[in-house]
Amino acid sequence: MSILAPVQQGPLTKLNPVSKLAAALLISIVLLISIDWVSAAVALTAELILLAFARIPLRTVIVRTAPIWIAAPLAGLTTLLYGRTSGTVYFQWALIEISDGSIELALATALRILAIGLPAVLLFVTIDPTDLADGLAQVLKLPARFVLGGLAGLRLVGLFVDDWRALTLARRARGVAESGAVRRMLGQSFALFVLSIRRGSKLATAMEARGFGAPVARTWARPSVFRGRDWAAIVIALAVALLAAGVAMAVGSWNVIVGS
Repeated sequence: MSILAPVQQGPLTKLNPVSKLAAALLISIVLLISIDWVSAAVALTAELILLAFARIPLRTVIVRTAPIWIAAPLAGLTTLLYGRTSGTVYFQWALIEISDGSIELALATALRILAIGLPAVLLFVTIDPTDLADGLAQVLKLPARFVLGGLAGLRLVGLFVDDWRALTLARRARGVAESGAVRRMLGQSFALFVLSIRRGSKLATAMEARGFGAPVARTWARPSVFRGRDWAAIVIALAVALLAAGVAMAVGSWNVIVGS
């Protein structure tokens, strides 16, 4: 099985995709309201503890969350060097200024990215696109035309890698693959863009011909049911969010940024 395929084992796979979306959204909203390192650290600690019970393969966790582990320190470093200055200034050179305020802000930024990104990624790796479409249409009652169109587009994303590889081989066979990295990348990206438009147009025509856009009530092959375990997952996510906010308020670090 490909490392990029949805995970098919562990308790998270038994949850309705809508409950996973709701759980990730609850944690994200609370962490986005305040920019402080305490709430982010508490949420991240709780998430790592819960991750131990998710039974997601370690290799999958590392591969899927690698961009987050890279982006968080980089964002923190940028904030450290160019963030808001307050308190004692430890270093200053040109536009770079490191102070108590920038250090605290950098720590909060890095932890928030991890605390928001990790649960979102690890919940989504257990979601099958078809199950997600079933949940959006049957549980959230979103328009079937919109849901099926999104599902069809999502299914085509996996073909991008194959198309890119085929374009690379074709250009190499024609002798135009060695003409500078930037020029090659731009040319090949444009070719992939044109190929994607053509494929999308053909798919849209085929779906219309099969009646996917008909203005009638649709039936669904697989029912999407919201069970007790889905409500339990939402309650756990809410508990993590409230715990993070409560601890931050208790120690006085809660710093609301909405509307500021």
